Amino acid sequence: MSSRSKHTEDREDLRVADFDFELPKKLIAQQPLRERGTSRMLVMNRTTGAFQDSSFAALPSLLKPGDLLVLNDSRVIPARLYARRTVVREQSGASTAGLGRWGKEHPTGRIEVMLTEPEGHNRWRALVRPGRKVAIGEHLAFPAPAGEILLEADVLECGKFGERLLQFTPVDDFFAILDRIGHMPLPPYIHRDDEPSDRERYQTVFAHECGSVAAPTAGLHFTGDMLEILHTKGIEMARITLHVGLGTFAPLRVECVRDVHLHRERYTLSAHTAEAVNRAIAEGRRIVAVGTTVVRTLESVALRAKGRELEPHSGETDVFIAPGFQFQLVGALLTNFHLPQSSLLMLVSAFAGRERVLAAYSHAVEARYRFFSYGDCMFLS
Repeated sequence: MSSRSKHTEDREDLRVADFDFELPKKLIAQQPLRERGTSRMLVMNRTTGAFQDSSFAALPSLLKPGDLLVLNDSRVIPARLYARRTVVREQSGASTAGLGRWGKEHPTGRIEVMLTEPEGHNRWRALVRPGRKVAIGEHLAFPAPAGEILLEADVLECGKFGERLLQFTPVDDFFAILDRIGHMPLPPYIHRDDEPSDRERYQTVFAHECGSVAAPTAGLHFTGDMLEILHTKGIEMARITLHVGLGTFAPLRVECVRDVHLHRERYTLSAHTAEAVNRAIAEGRRIVAVGTTVVRTLESVALRAKGRELEPHSGETDVFIAPGFQFQLVGALLTNFHLPQSSLLMLVSAFAGRERVLAAYSHAVEARYRFFSYGDCMFLS
């Protein structure tokens, strides 16, 4: 593995607005297709910029025996919760049902709480709405549909753009309670409430490790049958875990690409995957990333390795991939279509060239591809 690092000279003059494109709202997919794996796929040669219309079902024909396909097995948690603010009217040493030491409950309006990342010791970063109503010292109670209080939290810190640090009262199984009272955290461009079917469809078939608050959407196209077809064809598969945070949807509040800074996201590189990647590199085989989360993880661990073999570990990454970035591991990419002026579109542009990618996106709009999380996909090699 060659030792390379990020180069920024190509991004010095780029502006976030240089990654804009016109997208009719009707092309933003609001629902998944009836059957998983039936999406359209735009196939692009990243060297020449040539592209052709295809379908996800054709993926096996684009891969060859010996390719290493890397998947993100992070599992989306039902991270959207609804809370009631409570005001203590009287302190009591006796436990009030569901409220513990906080005395009688006085509901003062429903608050939407979107968990974003754990901070340890029962603490979570979260976005709250409406943020102006939730100050430091507030106590939030999270009721089940029947009305019983299953979770409680205190607000410890206030940040920008509705960010809060919450301290939850310890419970036996936090994630089990989330499964009971939480809602799937559909992206903000899906303008509907989550439905029971989203519990399955906004989750990959290989999801395993709980922790994401947004789906690694390129993986949503895969079915068990597709994975079996690829295995039979001799495609090697390995998994990484990168827990996707809400930063993936956060608008870039700067004008120049060189000023972009991303939220940190947690990842794990297992011994099995480190060995598989090292072997593929040594044997000159292609590494195919399923999604931008896999790209960020693989390229982050390559930067950390500094030319040495990868070793299993867990860590955090805030690597920002934009034009000028030198890829060390990823040789092909399956990804969905991304938002205008987003860091994910910049990553794809770094992989295949900004003008070539924007030309392909223009075709996708004209050909009425479905965009974003529940939309169609693109294969770049």
